[in-house]
Amino acid sequence: MPRTITHQASSLPRPLPAAQPPGTPGTPRPLERSSPLENGGPLEKPSSLEKAISILTSLSAAVQPVSLAELSRRTGLPKTTAYRLLGVLCAKGLTQRIGIDYAIGDRLVSLAGPGPRMIPGTRPLVLPHLVRLYERTRQTVNLAVPRGLEVAYVERVYGHGRVSSPSDEVDRAPLHCTAGGKVLLAFDHALNASFRERGTLDRMTRRTIVAHAALDRELRVVRRHGVAYAREEFAEGVVCAAAPVFDGDGGVRMAVSVACPAPSSVSGEVAALVKQTAHAVSATIVTALSAMALRPHPEGPPASFL
Repeated sequence: MPRTITHQASSLPRPLPAAQPPGTPGTPRPLERSSPLENGGPLEKPSSLEKAISILTSLSAAVQPVSLAELSRRTGLPKTTAYRLLGVLCAKGLTQRIGIDYAIGDRLVSLAGPGPRMIPGTRPLVLPHLVRLYERTRQTVNLAVPRGLEVAYVERVYGHGRVSSPSDEVDRAPLHCTAGGKVLLAFDHALNASFRERGTLDRMTRRTIVAHAALDRELRVVRRHGVAYAREEFAEGVVCAAAPVFDGDGGVRMAVSVACPAPSSVSGEVAALVKQTAHAVSATIVTALSAMALRPHPEGPPASFL
């Protein structure tokens, strides 16, 4: 009787299972890579470009040159890293060294494009008014315009006894603690609204107004009397008075100010001279705008404040 050979199931090779479409129950899913944010892993270290940008951002927000130690504190970068990057930025003109401190460089300002300035060709008309104000007060005279949420000084007239200010090297300052800035906030409602959205007011000295309600009360007084004061609010030892410069439509465009050394306050006579000069500059600006509006402008619209 023939023998029947029975094979053990374990001894035969098993056929491979048919491929199943992704997502079929029971089908193992391929491994997926997740980002560090998804799995809780550490973030990538910032690149040199990001570190340089943080330095430029910090310097652009400063109202006076910043030391290496302070810049390291503000950016969180080691001093050696900040010093190495500043060397490159200074070589390219994006930052500059002032003594042992650092500030934004002229090349970066030029790359950012033209900021607020006077109407082209009006400087010879406006400057004599500022020089006359200096001759009558013998104090530092400034012509200021808004630049972003700061005040920028586009013209200065001073002598050997110039009063020192943190804005001397950078030609800009905060709006809320300078006489010129208060004038611009008082008469430019759009600028005031944007400034309020920023939130807190930086304290520059122990006399700086840091409450919006208190600043609003002072701005109402500025609108009523047409002159603003800063009493050692931006820098210790400096007091200022400023008055607005208007265009033909009644919009504020600039501020004329005089800075005097404290503890003497700005006299009523000096404040009156500031207002008188601002009115004269306003008349000059209105005349210049009217003349330019009558000229043909083949290359574009009439020049105006930027």
